[in-house]
Amino acid sequence: MRYITDMMSEQFRFKCIVTALVLALGFSQPLVAQTDRLDQLFEELLQADEQTTTAIERQIIAEWGKSGSPSIDLLMRRGKDALDDGAPDAALDHFSALVDHAPDYAEGYYHRATSFYLLDEIGPAIADLGEVLSRNPRHFEAMRGLAVIMEELDRPAEALDLYRMILDIVPQSPQARAEIARLHQQLEGLAI
Repeated sequence: MRYITDMMSEQFRFKCIVTALVLALGFSQPLVAQTDRLDQLFEELLQADEQTTTAIERQIIAEWGKSGSPSIDLLMRRGKDALDDGAPDAALDHFSALVDHAPDYAEGYYHRATSFYLLDEIGPAIADLGEVLSRNPRHFEAMRGLAVIMEELDRPAEALDLYRMILDIVPQSPQARAEIARLHQQLEGLAI
Protein backbone atom coordinates (compact mmCIF):
# COMPACT_ATOMS: atom_id res chain seq x y z
CA MET A 1 0.00 0.00 0.00
CA ARG A 2 2.81 2.39 0.87
CA TYR A 3 4.39 1.65 -2.54
CA ILE A 4 1.19 2.71 -4.33
CA THR A 5 0.96 5.90 -2.24
CA ASP A 6 4.61 6.75 -3.01
CA MET A 7 4.08 6.06 -6.69
CA MET A 8 0.97 8.28 -6.80
CA SER A 9 2.90 11.00 -4.99
CA GLU A 10 5.72 10.78 -7.57
CA GLN A 11 3.23 10.91 -10.43
CA PHE A 12 1.58 13.96 -8.89
CA ARG A 13 4.97 15.62 -8.42
CA PHE A 14 5.92 14.81 -12.01
CA LYS A 15 2.64 16.29 -13.29
CA CYS A 16 3.28 19.45 -11.27
CA ILE A 17 6.76 19.79 -12.74
CA VAL A 18 5.49 19.25 -16.28
CA THR A 19 2.66 21.73 -15.72
CA ALA A 20 5.10 24.31 -14.37
CA LEU A 21 7.38 23.86 -17.39
CA VAL A 22 4.50 24.11 -19.85
CA LEU A 23 3.24 27.26 -18.16
CA ALA A 24 6.71 28.80 -18.05
CA LEU A 25 7.40 28.04 -21.68
CA GLY A 26 3.94 29.07 -22.73
CA PHE A 27 4.21 32.46 -21.03
CA SER A 28 7.81 33.09 -22.02
CA GLN A 29 7.22 32.64 -25.75
CA PRO A 30 5.31 35.91 -26.24
CA LEU A 31 7.92 37.79 -24.20
CA VAL A 32 10.71 36.38 -26.36
CA ALA A 33 8.70 37.21 -29.48
CA GLN A 34 8.05 40.72 -28.17
CA THR A 35 11.72 41.23 -27.36
CA ASP A 36 12.74 39.97 -30.81
CA ARG A 37 10.18 42.25 -32.44
CA LEU A 38 11.37 45.24 -30.40
CA ASP A 39 15.01 44.52 -31.24
CA GLN A 40 14.07 44.41 -34.92
CA LEU A 41 12.16 47.70 -34.68
CA PHE A 42 15.02 49.42 -32.88
CA GLU A 43 17.40 48.23 -35.59
CA GLU A 44 15.06 49.65 -38.22
CA LEU A 45 14.91 52.90 -36.26
CA LEU A 46 18.68 53.29 -36.52
CA GLN A 47 18.45 53.12 -40.32
CA ALA A 48 15.18 55.04 -40.77
CA ASP A 49 14.77 58.39 -42.39
CA GLU A 50 12.81 61.16 -40.67
CA GLN A 51 9.49 60.19 -42.30
CA THR A 52 9.74 56.52 -41.35
CA THR A 53 10.95 57.26 -37.82
CA THR A 54 7.54 58.34 -36.53
CA ALA A 55 5.84 55.20 -37.83
CA ILE A 56 8.48 52.95 -36.26
CA GLU A 57 8.25 54.84 -32.96
CA ARG A 58 4.48 54.19 -32.95
CA GLN A 59 5.08 50.48 -33.55
CA ILE A 60 7.57 50.37 -30.66
CA ILE A 61 5.13 52.14 -28.35
CA ALA A 62 2.43 49.64 -29.37
CA GLU A 63 4.78 46.74 -28.54
CA TRP A 64 5.56 48.27 -25.14
CA GLY A 65 1.82 48.43 -24.49
CA LYS A 66 1.33 44.68 -24.86
CA SER A 67 1.08 43.39 -21.32
CA GLY A 68 -0.15 39.89 -22.10
CA SER A 69 -2.71 40.17 -19.30
CA PRO A 70 -6.39 41.09 -19.76
CA SER A 71 -6.61 42.51 -16.22
CA ILE A 72 -3.54 44.70 -16.74
CA ASP A 73 -4.90 45.81 -20.12
CA LEU A 74 -8.19 46.75 -18.42
CA LEU A 75 -6.42 48.84 -15.77
CA MET A 76 -4.34 50.49 -18.50
CA ARG A 77 -7.41 51.30 -20.58
CA ARG A 78 -9.25 52.73 -17.56
CA GLY A 79 -6.24 54.84 -16.60
CA LYS A 80 -5.81 56.18 -20.13
CA ASP A 81 -9.53 56.92 -20.35
CA ALA A 82 -9.31 58.86 -17.08
CA LEU A 83 -6.36 60.88 -18.46
CA ASP A 84 -8.33 61.57 -21.65
CA ASP A 85 -11.26 62.72 -19.50
CA GLY A 86 -9.00 65.17 -17.64
CA ALA A 87 -9.06 63.20 -14.40
CA PRO A 88 -5.40 62.51 -13.52
CA ASP A 89 -6.33 61.66 -9.93
CA ALA A 90 -8.58 58.81 -11.10
CA ALA A 91 -5.91 57.77 -13.62
CA LEU A 92 -3.37 57.68 -10.80
CA ASP A 93 -5.55 55.19 -8.91
CA HIS A 94 -5.79 52.89 -11.95
CA PHE A 95 -2.09 53.10 -12.76
CA SER A 96 -1.13 52.55 -9.11
CA ALA A 97 -3.26 49.40 -9.07
CA LEU A 98 -1.58 48.34 -12.31
CA VAL A 99 1.90 48.86 -10.83
CA ASP A 100 0.89 46.92 -7.71
CA HIS A 101 -0.31 43.99 -9.84
CA ALA A 102 2.49 44.08 -12.43
CA PRO A 103 5.56 45.69 -10.86
CA ASP A 104 7.82 44.63 -13.76
CA TYR A 105 5.62 46.20 -16.43
CA ALA A 106 7.36 49.48 -17.34
CA GLU A 107 4.32 51.03 -19.03
CA GLY A 108 2.43 51.12 -15.73
CA TYR A 109 5.13 53.33 -14.23
CA TYR A 110 5.29 55.47 -17.36
CA HIS A 111 1.59 56.28 -17.33
CA ARG A 112 1.54 56.72 -13.57
CA ALA A 113 4.41 59.21 -13.97
CA THR A 114 2.22 61.13 -16.41
CA SER A 115 -0.57 61.22 -13.82
CA PHE A 116 1.81 62.40 -11.10
CA TYR A 117 3.15 65.10 -13.42
CA LEU A 118 -0.34 66.37 -14.24
CA LEU A 119 -1.05 66.52 -10.50
CA ASP A 120 2.14 68.59 -9.98
CA GLU A 121 3.73 65.78 -7.99
CA ILE A 122 7.12 66.10 -9.65
CA GLY A 123 9.15 63.96 -7.22
CA PRO A 124 6.97 60.86 -7.67
CA ALA A 125 6.86 61.50 -11.44
CA ILE A 126 10.66 61.51 -11.59
CA ALA A 127 10.82 58.36 -9.44
CA ASP A 128 8.40 56.53 -11.74
CA LEU A 129 10.29 57.62 -14.86
CA GLY A 130 13.41 56.20 -13.19
CA GLU A 131 11.54 52.93 -12.67
CA VAL A 132 10.60 52.89 -16.36
CA LEU A 133 14.19 53.40 -17.45
CA SER A 134 15.50 50.77 -15.04
CA ARG A 135 13.13 48.24 -16.64
CA ASN A 136 13.40 49.55 -20.20
CA PRO A 137 16.57 51.60 -20.84
CA ARG A 138 15.47 52.30 -24.43
CA HIS A 139 12.21 53.98 -23.40
CA PHE A 140 12.63 57.20 -25.36
CA GLU A 141 9.23 58.48 -24.21
CA ALA A 142 10.29 58.30 -20.55
CA MET A 143 13.50 60.12 -21.48
CA ARG A 144 11.44 62.86 -23.17
CA GLY A 145 9.25 63.21 -20.11
CA LEU A 146 12.25 63.40 -17.84
CA ALA A 147 13.89 66.00 -20.12
CA VAL A 148 10.77 68.19 -19.89
CA ILE A 149 10.83 67.94 -16.11
CA MET A 150 14.55 68.72 -15.95
CA GLU A 151 13.96 71.88 -17.93
CA GLU A 152 11.09 72.89 -15.65
CA LEU A 153 13.43 72.39 -12.70
CA ASP A 154 15.90 74.76 -14.41
CA ARG A 155 18.35 71.97 -15.19
CA PRO A 156 18.85 72.44 -18.94
CA ALA A 157 22.18 70.57 -19.03
CA GLU A 158 20.47 67.39 -17.77
CA ALA A 159 17.66 67.90 -20.27
CA LEU A 160 20.24 68.25 -23.04
CA ASP A 161 21.90 64.99 -21.97
CA LEU A 162 18.54 63.22 -22.09
CA TYR A 163 17.77 64.49 -25.59
CA ARG A 164 21.21 63.30 -26.70
CA MET A 165 20.39 59.87 -25.26
CA ILE A 166 17.19 59.89 -27.29
CA LEU A 167 19.17 60.64 -30.46
CA ASP A 168 21.37 57.61 -29.73
CA ILE A 169 18.21 55.51 -29.90
CA VAL A 170 16.18 57.52 -32.43
CA PRO A 171 18.79 59.22 -34.65
CA GLN A 172 16.24 60.95 -36.87
CA SER A 173 14.01 62.33 -34.11
CA PRO A 174 13.07 65.83 -35.28
CA GLN A 175 11.83 66.73 -31.79
CA ALA A 176 15.08 65.68 -30.09
CA ARG A 177 17.15 67.52 -32.71
CA ALA A 178 15.11 70.71 -32.26
CA GLU A 179 15.32 70.52 -28.48
CA ILE A 180 19.09 69.94 -28.60
CA ALA A 181 19.57 72.97 -30.85
CA ARG A 182 17.37 75.11 -28.61
CA LEU A 183 19.10 73.98 -25.41
CA HIS A 184 22.56 74.48 -26.94
CA GLN A 185 21.60 78.04 -27.78
CA GLN A 186 20.17 78.58 -24.30
CA LEU A 187 23.23 77.17 -22.55
CA GLU A 188 25.59 79.19 -24.72
CA GLY A 189 23.61 82.30 -23.84
CA LEU A 190 23.94 81.48 -20.15
CA ALA A 191 27.70 81.06 -20.51
CA ILE A 192 28.17 84.54 -21.97
